[in-house]
Amino acid sequence: MDCKSITSYNHIVMTTILAIETSCDETSAAVVKNGNEILSNIVATQVEFHKKYGGIVPEIASRKHIEVINPIIAEALEKAKVKLKDLGAVAVTYGPGLVGSLIVGLCAAKAIAYSLDLPLIGVNHLEGHIYANFLISNLKFQISFPFICLLVSGGHTMLILVKDHGNYQVLGQTRDDAAGEAFDKVARFLKLGYPGGPIIDKLAKEGDPKAVAFTRPMLGQGYDFSFSGIKTAVVNYSNKTQGTATHLDFARRCPELAEGFSRRFLANLAASFQQAIVDVLVEKSIQAAQEYKCKTIALAGGVSANSLLRKDLKEKAEAKGFGVQIPSLHLCTDNAAMVGCAGYYHLKQKRTSDFKLQAVASLKLVGYNVTL
Repeated sequence: MDCKSITSYNHIVMTTILAIETSCDETSAAVVKNGNEILSNIVATQVEFHKKYGGIVPEIASRKHIEVINPIIAEALEKAKVKLKDLGAVAVTYGPGLVGSLIVGLCAAKAIAYSLDLPLIGVNHLEGHIYANFLISNLKFQISFPFICLLVSGGHTMLILVKDHGNYQVLGQTRDDAAGEAFDKVARFLKLGYPGGPIIDKLAKEGDPKAVAFTRPMLGQGYDFSFSGIKTAVVNYSNKTQGTATHLDFARRCPELAEGFSRRFLANLAASFQQAIVDVLVEKSIQAAQEYKCKTIALAGGVSANSLLRKDLKEKAEAKGFGVQIPSLHLCTDNAAMVGCAGYYHLKQKRTSDFKLQAVASLKLVGYNVTL
């Protein structure tokens, strides 16, 4: 990211930030004050447009962003009771994500910042998820450094040592499928619907997590992750189970009537699959906190909305003496408030972006002082 000093700006108070997030299929705009006070956070989702395809179609996503970006920004300003002249800066996600989607938000942010002579702040989407943990109702609370952040989403699964604002060390990441991606693929195979994470989470509550003994991949092998194998294990188990096809079809067509084995089969499979993934995520997070002598483990990303992950991480980490910070559900999925929060800390460090800033689809986690 090209940076420049903000000393050339004449704004005395630069604490009210308009933030824009369009990295994937949510169009979001927010107004954030002082880095942790959310004045508004508007999110327009595209789930209904992508459901029939079983996943996100990039071309559809970028077109939908174009359709709603201006009304969403206007709604965010109106709800915050803030006028354009009251803004101190504009923060925007510039990667990673779908390049067409990123460009829409980036162009809107550039236009507003340029026309008002405001600082433009490019924010890494992954960094934004980390900073969702600073958006809490108790304004006196400050999460202490260093801390471990488990970032789990549809595209990323990472363990990050957060040493300070903008100072990150990536301890490990997925070598293949991300956790959220595995949830979606398993749900697609079982024809349960999209997005897969919430569906499996709900169905798993009816099942026995010990029904199927899935392997916990890469436990005791550092901090990297691998979830493609467990996804394949679900497919193989389903194919080898006698009468599975018939029972799956019946359960999908008539879930309200799918009593007995068919419904139990799906629920047990979902519960066992979900438990295996959560066990790996929680265990590695606790190991990292112990090794790096951190007092707190923070959760971030869309999969952090998973009820079992939230419950098990809190219970098991706190039992070992660690504090656990988990964002509110509405801040787990993609939203602009987290981008505004991260942007605030960029601004405090006098780091802003040049108007030549480009969308970077495969952007790595970058900060002011990054260790990989």
